[in-house]
Amino acid sequence: MKHHRFFLTAVLLLSSAVAAAAERAPFVLGPLSGTLVLVHIANLPGFQKRIIYYNPHDWKNLNRVFPGKKDGTQSERIAHVLNTTVIAASDAVIDMHCGDGNEALIPYCYWMLSGEKNLDAVSKKMVLAFGIKHIIIDKSRTKDILDSKYLGNTAILQSIPAITTESGYLGGTGEEDIVRNVRGVIGVMKLFDMLEGEPDLVPDPVWVEDYEVVYSQSDGLFFPLTKMGYHVREGETVGYVTDYFGRVVEEFKAPFSGMILYIIDTPPANKGEPVYEIGRIRSD
Repeated sequence: MKHHRFFLTAVLLLSSAVAAAAERAPFVLGPLSGTLVLVHIANLPGFQKRIIYYNPHDWKNLNRVFPGKKDGTQSERIAHVLNTTVIAASDAVIDMHCGDGNEALIPYCYWMLSGEKNLDAVSKKMVLAFGIKHIIIDKSRTKDILDSKYLGNTAILQSIPAITTESGYLGGTGEEDIVRNVRGVIGVMKLFDMLEGEPDLVPDPVWVEDYEVVYSQSDGLFFPLTKMGYHVREGETVGYVTDYFGRVVEEFKAPFSGMILYIIDTPPANKGEPVYEIGRIRSD
């Protein structure tokens, strides 16, 4: 068996949730070939303060500042350490997300295309082995290694296969989501011969060929008019924002017909922050 250094990173609760699932879910891993690296809580200040997106010490989003800076702000230094000491030493990366504390989302994954045929083939096998049905074909990530922004993309730009997964609901620790994540990790480990057996590949993936994250241009209160997983038509009103006195200040129309991948399900809306993500399902 080939020796693999396999890097699993989790955002906030997800890493501890995976560990907890390993204790109480009925999974027997068996002999391990290679190394599984777990990064539990990377943005500890944000976790402790229950802050969505940001680090309270510099008000930056850790997953938007990669590859980081050795002498930068706290978030940039954390990103730098993760990149230079963990990602760089890995053969493959799963960047696991569980839905921020305000996001109601369906389970889905990002298959990020690099343009390198062999690299993309490996990451495609990874995303199918993880086992989540809805898969975004992501061609939108920056190709600038000095401004890679996202952890998974940072690995991809260094020719390390990586996928990003989303499985969770409003930052919670539901058993179904935990089991889905544990099964996904085991599937990818089997793909790389780190565990015995064959992975159960997604038999009928739903490919999302295009997606768009829609942002609020206003501060106020967000009122969704649809739900995660629902289909909407182009031009349909997905939700609206009122000011703090109840006056409507912004409406959100679907930019194309597609599925709501996630939608904000808590009241606060802030200018420049997302309110929902929509994906166009590939017809073939």
